[in-house]
Amino acid sequence: MAILAGFKLRGLMVVCCLLLFAASASAQSQVMGKIQFVGASKVEKTSGVWIDGGYVGFLGELKEDNTVSLLPGEHEIAVRQAGYQDFKQKVVVEPGKQLVLRVTMQKDPRAEYPKVTAKVKLEVTPDRSAVFLDDAFVGHVQEFSGLGHAMLVSPGKHRIKIALPGYRTFETEINLLPKQDFTLKTELVKGSITQADPLIKKQPQP
Repeated sequence: MAILAGFKLRGLMVVCCLLLFAASASAQSQVMGKIQFVGASKVEKTSGVWIDGGYVGFLGELKEDNTVSLLPGEHEIAVRQAGYQDFKQKVVVEPGKQLVLRVTMQKDPRAEYPKVTAKVKLEVTPDRSAVFLDDAFVGHVQEFSGLGHAMLVSPGKHRIKIALPGYRTFETEINLLPKQDFTLKTELVKGSITQADPLIKKQPQP
């Protein structure tokens, strides 16, 4: 009888712990707010999103059900795309509410494009990783992989970094000839969130 009572007591304690965990998770979800990103064109949907200086992914994966959960309060949003001006906005997130942020990218009149180029194709996992060319964000891996997709780069030496929070940053230097086709293959190694490249935490531009 004593053994049976002990089993019942332990079972009751487990149930109580589960109920407390469920209540805590429910309370936390009510405290958090959400941001849903909406972009009309491919330009917006393939743009990189930074929240409070940290890269969180490209806009196309942060819409509909793929919202971003944030603590209530003011947050700084920056959306970046090569050849376009940064979209910047401060938002206030309220507990238990969802904010819809519509992003519109404007072309940067200062952007310059090389007349002679080489092609760089990426075969990288995870394919949602951010791509930096000479320390400038140019997009994510999916944009430069697959049939008919490549990054157009001026001939000469360039530094390529591929980074994603939770993974070790991959970095390499390439030297391209005019009209050369180059394929870069790698798989990011999982690591601490602190091992992500500092470029992932990009400071807002003046």
